[in-house]
Parts: sequence; structure tokens; C-alpha cells
Amino acid sequence: MKTIKILTYLLLLVTANVFAQQEKGIVGNNNWLDNWTEFQPNQNNYREPTQIISGNITENTNLYKRDTYLLVGDVFVINNATLTIEPGTVILADYTSKASLTISKGSKLIARGTETDPIVFSSNRSVRHAGDWGGITLLGDAPLNKFGNGSVANLHYNLSPENYINVNYGGDNTCSNSGVLKYVRIEYAGKRIRGVGYLNGLLLAGVGNETVLDNIMISYCAGDAYELWGGEVTLNQVVSYRTSSNDFKFNYGVQCKLNNSLAIRSPYSSGSDGSRCLKVMSYDKKEEVDFSKNGTQVIAKNLTMLNDSKDLQANMDMGLINEAVYVGIGATLDMNKSVISGFNPAVILDDRIVINQESLEKVKFTDMYFNNCNGNIFVENNSNNDDLENWYGNAAFFNVYSKSNNLETFIDIENQRRPDYRLRINKIIATNIDSDIDE
Repeated sequence: MKTIKILTYLLLLVTANVFAQQEKGIVGNNNWLDNWTEFQPNQNNYREPTQIISGNITENTNLYKRDTYLLVGDVFVINNATLTIEPGTVILADYTSKASLTISKGSKLIARGTETDPIVFSSNRSVRHAGDWGGITLLGDAPLNKFGNGSVANLHYNLSPENYINVNYGGDNTCSNSGVLKYVRIEYAGKRIRGVGYLNGLLLAGVGNETVLDNIMISYCAGDAYELWGGEVTLNQVVSYRTSSNDFKFNYGVQCKLNNSLAIRSPYSSGSDGSRCLKVMSYDKKEEVDFSKNGTQVIAKNLTMLNDSKDLQANMDMGLINEAVYVGIGATLDMNKSVISGFNPAVILDDRIVINQESLEKVKFTDMYFNNCNGNIFVENNSNNDDLENWYGNAAFFNVYSKSNNLETFIDIENQRRPDYRLRINKIIATNIDSDIDE
């Protein structure tokens, strides 16, 4: 048991600069989740498919709103072809064949929905579940930090011999373009692959910075919602909702900017292998990495990471809630103006990271709001975090610590159709009372 002083910076900052405080977490003059998101996707009844998509797409192809499409098996867009999807189009993935869509290196996916007419990828089952189908993979030729380039062949069971060339990724083209995903929903993805694990809602491997990735919602994914391997990308206003594994996972030297985005976790849908909102790593195995290349760097601004537990303490006691953020050795994370609410604890650093000024300069938390967490920042397998508390608790970082419940903290999270997860700053009350928080 450790007594931690609840900081009074919030009271000071609200008095001095209310506007700046309102910029924490996801921001917008209006609730940008309206119209295009769906927090109850199982209540949607999509039309029966009228067209089938299967095999390899080898030439420029258009999908139209007037049709509903059934995605069957592993579908590859190859031969530098472009798959263009009209706003409002629905693509249902076949559960029996565990369908998936892969955009091979050099090809493009143009899925440019609108706020009132989003593009939807979902399962074709009458009662849908996480892991019904594979998900979407974009493969590009931007750099990664592994020796040589990469392949996703192991993610495809019974891959046909002619498609082995279509599962490679990585190269030297930082400015490569894999297309556009804008106002897109991906539901019930993340099928399980024997001996490998789970596929992801959206896998970005070697994707370059000309690719547009805005206003994407991934919900009820059995694997990671967003997984990034190498490349250089920017994610704007993206949502991960009730993902079983990690909401955002970064690896193999990816250079990523993650802006104004949201991760909502549920203790009842999280996996048992340490599911987090952010998992930031530079590699899995040291021997596969070329250390002359850039390590993973993530710049995250205006994130909201929330655990929607109805009984937070009971769920923590049962081991259903993990940390929100995990940072691995060799990775760089710069997080600013973000909210972490309801985790156990807020942040864990890999136990191979030596805690000194050099390493802490690579893991930055500034102008943060840590709320209702069972501890703040720790090194893995070490309950003594005095050095980290002193470092990140320095007034120069403008970090705030509080114990407010979700209804007080966010504007309207109980609206089942159109929740509003923006911070309700005028309802948050700073306190001088000491709080006993279990380590």
C-alpha cells in the first residue's frame, strides 16, 4: 500500500486557463463521433449480398453503394490495381471461409466514405462475434527496422503459391501511397490463425506517409484493432471499441503520429494475454533488428483511453484490467494532452529499460490527465515507482491526477447510440485529500 498525494494542478490550471484544460483528450467543437460511428453494430440488419468478391483483383475495380458485397476467402488486390469503394457501400465478410482483404505492395484501396455515408466492413453472420473474419491488411514499401523486408505469409492459412509474392512488404519509399481509408467501419474482425494468433482489424505493414487514414472505427475485434509494422503513417480521429487484444500496437520501426483518437476497453471482452490501449515496441526478437535503422517512434496527441467498467475496483481485483500503455525497450513515445482513465496501472515500462534521464527523454508524458488508475507509471515487475513519480509528477510536465468517475469525467458516455467521450472539465474537482492506492 502506498499513499500518493492527489495533485492540485487541475484546480490551478482551471482557474488560470480553462480553455487549455478543455483541450485534453479527444477534442472538437462538435462530437465528431456523430453520424458515422456505430456502438451497437449487432443491431444493424444489412441487406443480403448481391455480389461476390473472391480470389485476386488484378485490375482497377469499383464497388458501388447500390450493391451489398460478400467477401469470400483471402482476397488480394495485386498487380498495382486500385480497389475503389463508393461511400455507403457495405461489404460483408464470409464467416465460413474466414474472409480477409489484403492490398498488396504497389496496389491501393480507395475507401473514401463520408460522415453521413460511411463504408462498412462487417460479418455476414446473423449473430456476429469478434473474430468472425480476418480484417484488412495494407502492404507498402516504406522502411522497417528488420533485416531485409517482411512477409505476412504466416497470416494466411493455405496460401496459394502464386500469392507468396503478394504478401511481402517494406522497402525504401517513405512517401509510398497505399490509398485512402476515411469514414470507414471495420466490425467483428480478427480471426484466429492456428499457431500464429489472431489477425487484426487493420494491419498496416510498411505503409508510407502518402496514405490517408482518417475517421476509422474498429469494433469488437478479436485481435489487435490497429497494428503497425514499420512505415511512416498518421492516424487521425480513429476509434477502437471493445477490442479483445491491443487497441493500437506499434512495432518494427514504425514512425507514427496518432491524433485526436479514442480507445474504449471493456474488462469483459479483453484477452488474458495483457491487452492494452497502446503497446509500443521496436522489435520482438533482438536478433532480427538492424539497429542502424530507426526504432519505433509514436507521437500521440489528444488521445482518450477509457475503461468502461461498471465496477472498476472489483474488476481490478479479479485481474480483468491491465495497464493502458506498455512501452518496450528501444521504443520512443511522446504523449501529450491525453486522458488515461480507469486502468491498473496507467503505464508500464519494459523492465529492460534503465531508468535514467536518457531513457526517460524517450518516454514523455506531458499535459496528461491520469484519472481513476490503480497507480500511474511503473517499471514492469517493480512496485517501487518513486523515481518515476518524482520525474513525471514534476510541475514542468503539467500532468494531472484525479479520482473522478466516468459520468463526472466525460460529457455523455451512457448515450448508447451517440456517446460523447469528450472531457467534461467543469465537473472535475481537484482535491488535497491523500488517496491510498494499491500498488
